[in-house]
Amino acid sequence: MSKHEQQEFSRGLKERHIQLIGIGGAIGVGLFLGSATAIQTAGPALILSYGIGGLILYFILRALGELAVYKPVAGSFSAYAEEFIGPWAGFVTGWTYWFMWIVTGMAEITAVGVYARYWFPEVPQWIPALIALVVIYGLNLIAVKLFGELEFWFSLIKVVTILALIGIGLAVITTGFGNGGHPVGFSNLWEHGGFFPHGAGGVLLTLQMVMFAFLGGELIGVTAGEAENPKKTLPSAINKFVWRILIFYIGALAVIMAMYPWNELDGKTSPFVLIFEKIGIVGAAGIVNFVVMTAALSSCNSGVFSTGRMIYTLSNARQAPQFLGQLNRRRVPARALTASTAVLLVGVFLNYVIPEEAFIYVTSVATVGALWTWGIIVYAHMKYRRKVEAGVLPEGEFRLYGAPWVNWLVMAFLLLVLVLLWFDEGTRVALYVAPVWFGLLAAAYQFVRRKRATVEQDDTEHIKDHHL
Repeated sequence: MSKHEQQEFSRGLKERHIQLIGIGGAIGVGLFLGSATAIQTAGPALILSYGIGGLILYFILRALGELAVYKPVAGSFSAYAEEFIGPWAGFVTGWTYWFMWIVTGMAEITAVGVYARYWFPEVPQWIPALIALVVIYGLNLIAVKLFGELEFWFSLIKVVTILALIGIGLAVITTGFGNGGHPVGFSNLWEHGGFFPHGAGGVLLTLQMVMFAFLGGELIGVTAGEAENPKKTLPSAINKFVWRILIFYIGALAVIMAMYPWNELDGKTSPFVLIFEKIGIVGAAGIVNFVVMTAALSSCNSGVFSTGRMIYTLSNARQAPQFLGQLNRRRVPARALTASTAVLLVGVFLNYVIPEEAFIYVTSVATVGALWTWGIIVYAHMKYRRKVEAGVLPEGEFRLYGAPWVNWLVMAFLLLVLVLLWFDEGTRVALYVAPVWFGLLAAAYQFVRRKRATVEQDDTEHIKDHHL
């Protein structure tokens, strides 16, 4: 990443933007709609699963934060992978993360169309999906600050909904509000088969669901190149982020399972709808539908932002077409954003052409992509710490304490989650598809490496001729 490139980017993201970008990325549709499925697998012990997952995420983000403070660049972990592990690691990480968000964006933009039909059943599904994508692309193109504002408000809607659930739920649990004055209490957390109704196995089997729920938290690192005063805002955002995420997830799940026995949540109705309806909120289903729609829009917004930055970084590292590595006059990577959005546009069309099973095969790569990205972050951090300890690089103020033992612990945990993918029929396909994806990247890298070597040789010869 050149010095010139870093100076070019507009640093328009404030701490409140970065804080909500991370929270918005990590609080997805799953908590509002899919949490009942995870509850069936582990029972109340799901709270423990989120606690373990949150601690691992904290370690990953502390490692990422230390790297981002050392070098606040837009490509984040792709740039760190290249510097501390090697060009191949930067190439594989950058393109895997790009693909992961493209696939997620395809799924979310289709979800926008599905949720819009709740109010407009006659409108074809692709129309709201297309409108949403065009609007998000346009706002991302204008300025990074607009992306930050959009993400801030999308995330705020999710946060307010979760806080409302926790607040209302605690009132019902402790005072009997909305329940005829009879406090529900917390006994549902241990009465129906105990806190661990499915034993330690239930906790293990939900770890993969938990970690994928947290996917998107690493977006804090992608904002590094456009953060105002990154040395101050990034550490502050990371420290606050993890605790807030744990309060939102653990708080919401504890309230849900205290109010309803875990074995009565069948997954057909959102737990949020059940609780809002219980106290007589009119149109609870409509409110939750609006929230999950903004959650899908938020995810798509993050996808357009992050994929554009990742292609831009790869281009500057000569690992993607050169013309994509330029900023427009507003200091936004417009060409990279356009390329990513064009692929997302194909995704809207593909959802209607290819069978659903084929789409699941592609999205399964995204799950492995998340594990790869997190693993690369903590491994690159370990290599960075070795250079600091050798006196090659200066010591930073923001640190991951306990390195390198914590790094090895995180990598062992991520490996465990990878193994656990085998035990779920829906995710097992990832272990078949991922080797194909990484094989394609390995072949592509050989081509890029040769081309890059030729360009660098030509540059060297040109400089020599110039001096002569």
